[in-house]
Amino acid sequence: MDPRLTLVTLGVADLDRAVRFYEALGWTRSAYASEGIAFFQLGGLVLLLYPRTALAEDVGTAPEGSGFRGFTLAHNTASRAETDAVLAHAQAAGGVLVKPAQEVFWGGYSGYFADPDGTLWEVAWNPGLLPLPDGTVRLPA
Repeated sequence: MDPRLTLVTLGVADLDRAVRFYEALGWTRSAYASEGIAFFQLGGLVLLLYPRTALAEDVGTAPEGSGFRGFTLAHNTASRAETDAVLAHAQAAGGVLVKPAQEVFWGGYSGYFADPDGTLWEVAWNPGLLPLPDGTVRLPA
């Protein structure tokens, strides 16, 4: 199997609210759409927002659940200052600062915010995983 991750789907409580939040971050909703679904192109990855109840139905599970979900999404930055700016932008857009940016044990600088549905985003400057000009991050060979 060729290892790849092409699409991340977030189950959201209120699709319109979630779309407004991500658009307030400066992301552009794709014209590629279906009723009740929102797509955002993120480099080579697609973020899909889908009503939580509909996603749970598709999976065949209950939609209830809260607290730590066992994963985070991440936005790598080119500097400590950019990390602070992205966290501030997320807050201004309606996100909740979960952990202010700080120096971390692995030699970088990171903090966390939650989107309106509680999805956790790490914003990090990692000197070993700096974003390339196209915004992607490449692991050392």
